[in-house]
Amino acid sequence: MTLAGLNCRIDIWRVGYGSDDAVGGAMVTGTIQYQNILARVQPSPPEQLLLQQGLETERTFRATIVPGTLTIYERDEIEVVQPTDHAYYGDRFRVIGIQISDLNRRDPRNYMILHLSRSVRAHSQQ
Repeated sequence: MTLAGLNCRIDIWRVGYGSDDAVGGAMVTGTIQYQNILARVQPSPPEQLLLQQGLETERTFRATIVPGTLTIYERDEIEVVQPTDHAYYGDRFRVIGIQISDLNRRDPRNYMILHLSRSVRAHSQQ
């Protein structure tokens, strides 16, 4: 089932920290919690007051996902995996806030809104 406006599919990762590497730093690890979830990822406008003051603002995004019954926590990460020509294909975003709809959990129209920030990992090739 494809819903209007949901234009991509995402994977949701639960991020953890493994044992220390050779130089004493913890290796970032993760486990896929959900795959191929229908979503719409879009940038959020920056706070106008901060822009007027000339302050640098963090770039934030918003993702609407279906179904709204998934167990997602702050600090989980999402990765856009389809379509391959999506503007954010292959990018990862960290969940900084979760907004659950007021529809019944059994209602097929149930959805979640995730507030995200761009996640960039150092040494991601290891």
